[in-house]
Amino acid sequence: MHTRKSLLKSIFSFRRRDLLICTAILICAWTACMILLHADTSEGFASPVFVLAVLLISRLTDGYLFGLLAAVVGVVSVNYMFTYPFGAIDFTLSGYPLTFLTLLMVSIVTSALTTQIKQQEKLHTDNEMEKMRANLLRSVAHDIRTPLTSIVGSTSVILENPSISSEEQGELLRDVREEAQWLIRVVENLLSITRIGENGQAHIVKKNEAAEEILGETARKFRKRFPNVHITVEAPHELLLVPMDAILITQVLANLLENAVRHGETTTRVALSVKRDGRMAKFSVQDNGQGIPREQMPRLFDGTLKRSETPAGDGKRDMGLGLMVCLTIVKAHKGFMEARNIKGGGAEFVFCLPATEEEEE
Repeated sequence: MHTRKSLLKSIFSFRRRDLLICTAILICAWTACMILLHADTSEGFASPVFVLAVLLISRLTDGYLFGLLAAVVGVVSVNYMFTYPFGAIDFTLSGYPLTFLTLLMVSIVTSALTTQIKQQEKLHTDNEMEKMRANLLRSVAHDIRTPLTSIVGSTSVILENPSISSEEQGELLRDVREEAQWLIRVVENLLSITRIGENGQAHIVKKNEAAEEILGETARKFRKRFPNVHITVEAPHELLLVPMDAILITQVLANLLENAVRHGETTTRVALSVKRDGRMAKFSVQDNGQGIPREQMPRLFDGTLKRSETPAGDGKRDMGLGLMVCLTIVKAHKGFMEARNIKGGGAEFVFCLPATEEEEE
């Protein structure tokens, strides 16, 4: 029963956006036919116009509802408004059944093809999400082992060697704390992924948030964790409201800032900024570090970068995982992300989000 209701809902779905599209196209068809009617007294021009209208409506709307509705409206309009005798419906007119069947078949076939295309696109998106989740699990399984081993080793040394000095104990405990903090950030990334859901956006609840406030809060937390790194924040003077899940976007910015410090090696300054770029809000994280190795660029966001690919002991880890999480979150907000090296040293990560709320598909 539930499956049948879902099927009927998908076939005869009603959305305000589709209603507006249907109304706008029909108005254009009526206008075109009125112009042709006054320009030429011959008949037969209205049917092709409404065939085109039904084709466009069926292609641009979801399901079959508005395509079928446009077919009925088109037949009645051709009969009542643009066929002699004008202003009267005559079901005995020659060719009337053929016109109705033509519009009806155009609507059904086009709607069916459109539905099939959208289902294929959804299947492709689901496959990409599943691939991304698999990469995430591989990254976690590969990287999480090392900090756990380090924590167990450090605590074992303290417990089994009570005679070690306070300085050595303090150093081991600081290592344990650092590894534990990193594990917490991994868990936060995993929770961010699970909030996105199976289709990339099911659990995204977007609200209009002031971009400047998001940047300010992120910078405040960053200064606590990295007091020796100078951070600047730049935002437009006018209020920039961006539809977003504030927690997830804060997670993206936090990941990018941490990468700038940990993987930039010599990073002493980072610049966090946002500005309006057309219909998008453009967020940027720049650093003055060593930049991104050229060989890592093609795989930067797919979660396949491993600790073994970086020099031993340099503290580089979680780069692929963190960036993959960032990209997943940005895509769930219908945005995009890119990275580049800055001339003169350093790297820049940019992601753009729609600055206006779009009606959910």
